[in-house]
Amino acid sequence: MTMGDEAPVAALVLPVLIRPVLAQLERCDVGASQTLRTALSRAEATVPGLSYDLVAGILRHADLSINLNESILRLQGSTTEADAMELRLNRSEDAFQELNKKSAALKKILSRIPDEITDRKTFLETIKEIASAIKKLLDAVNEVAGFTPGAGKQMLEQRKREFVKYSKRFSNTLKEYFKEGQANAVFVSALYLIHQTNQIMLTVKSKCE
Repeated sequence: MTMGDEAPVAALVLPVLIRPVLAQLERCDVGASQTLRTALSRAEATVPGLSYDLVAGILRHADLSINLNESILRLQGSTTEADAMELRLNRSEDAFQELNKKSAALKKILSRIPDEITDRKTFLETIKEIASAIKKLLDAVNEVAGFTPGAGKQMLEQRKREFVKYSKRFSNTLKEYFKEGQANAVFVSALYLIHQTNQIMLTVKSKCE
């Protein structure tokens, strides 16, 4: 697929939808689960968006009309620590463990949007929580930057700038939502934030572990 507006959901289908299913399969057949996990991860790395195309193709074949943006965002809330091992930082220092907590907290709050967006009062409170969680995540990234070597620090700063850009876009999307009521645009913008959070975690993991 072309990685345009579908990019955030395409990037999240594998970690949020498929990997938890493979984790359930692992209870019955460890070998099969690990083989599928490795094969799908390699295929996704080679052809970004392949997992999305697979799921979208199944839905079309079954003639099912599902908003994948809403569904993946909602599923993010049920992702367990075990499902997210590829993103979890293993270093023991407080800064790294704090970044684990803040990234998970932000994604958890964002996953509530589909259930709360139609209740204006509740949603406004959730927006305040999201703003606070974004600030705490950025503070945690700044702490981790002190442990990151030269080239890695520059890459992390770039990731942080991208995250801030999508945070501002999320804020603008919310303003548009209250004018026009386009919920799907909010779902997409929230998925971008989750994706950018994951990109920060992967960058720290690759440069500091």
